[in-house]
Amino acid sequence: MQPERSDGARIETRDLCKVFRGSPRPAVDAVDLAIEAGEFMTLLGPSGSGKTTTLNMIAGFEDVTSGQILLDGTDIAPVAPHRRNLGVVFQSYALFPHMTAADNVAFPLRQRKVGKSEIARRVAEALDLVRLGEHGDRLPSQLSGGQQQRVALARAVVFQPRALLLDEPLGALDKKLRESLQLEISRLHKELGITFVFVTHDQEEALALSDRIAVFRDGRIEQVGTPAELYETPSSHFVATFLGDSNVFVGKARDGVIDTGWCELHATGVAEQAAVALVVRPEHLRIGATTEPGVNVLSATVTDVVYQGAFRRVLVEFDGGVTGQIRDTTSAAPVATGERIQVHWPADAGVIVPSDGVTEPQVATSPVTVP
Repeated sequence: MQPERSDGARIETRDLCKVFRGSPRPAVDAVDLAIEAGEFMTLLGPSGSGKTTTLNMIAGFEDVTSGQILLDGTDIAPVAPHRRNLGVVFQSYALFPHMTAADNVAFPLRQRKVGKSEIARRVAEALDLVRLGEHGDRLPSQLSGGQQQRVALARAVVFQPRALLLDEPLGALDKKLRESLQLEISRLHKELGITFVFVTHDQEEALALSDRIAVFRDGRIEQVGTPAELYETPSSHFVATFLGDSNVFVGKARDGVIDTGWCELHATGVAEQAAVALVVRPEHLRIGATTEPGVNVLSATVTDVVYQGAFRRVLVEFDGGVTGQIRDTTSAAPVATGERIQVHWPADAGVIVPSDGVTEPQVATSPVTVP
């Protein structure tokens, strides 16, 4: 059986705020976010950043202090959770232990007074959708963690919601199973056509699954964009360092270079600014010297080498005392801890972002000028 496709809902929050009693600051502070119909939007951020509270307000599990939550243009903030027609999947599965998988999936349909024959059809379809068609008679205790989460997914989509809200649904699974279920969730999104709102603190998960990502920090949205936009052109120091690994050089931009106080670095698009950070991803750095003009060359000491199969992660301390790392896939022979090396990268490989309040260059032990 093929799943029935549903038109996804457009979800929008306007000036959304949540203040918990006794808290010195808002948990969610004036969040404006537009999630397009059928989109896979991920809310990403560290613990306490407001992403889960935002999802819970969309679901109706948390009251809104102020602001609006619009579902296809209608404010649903005053609407009870069970009347919003939104599917929800939790990290803890939240299955009824005394019910079979099929009965768990059927539960929201029985609550909606759907007829028996229709329930049987939809339950079979939903279990087939998550590839558990032959496990409907099993109790949750007879299923693996991954299978239980598939049952939870089936239960969340069986009543054909306009949107599916997923609160760190893979957080309790091991790495291999988590990656397998990422593929399943991506497939479900494509087949069902509904809007997915997914909460996670796992950066790789967000990059792999999302159409767009909203990065949360201290109750606010720091940046919204596609995975490629956020990774390649972060708008702030926080986004650059939170989403993926980064080498960050803080300094003052002047005369076409960034003066860190211990070296001067070439970068494209340099403007005269009080304080900036140059962000260079580890895969752009190369080990070895070069005489090419406009290429940054720094001396460093290797502090550790981590073998990761397809590449080696080389941790270094640059001469200015700044730590960094290189994703090394090209060196013929591996470097060793304690070895002195030179590291280079082209000027256009870095991204310049505000330095989040740092106003002075880093203190130098000895000045270095890059040719």
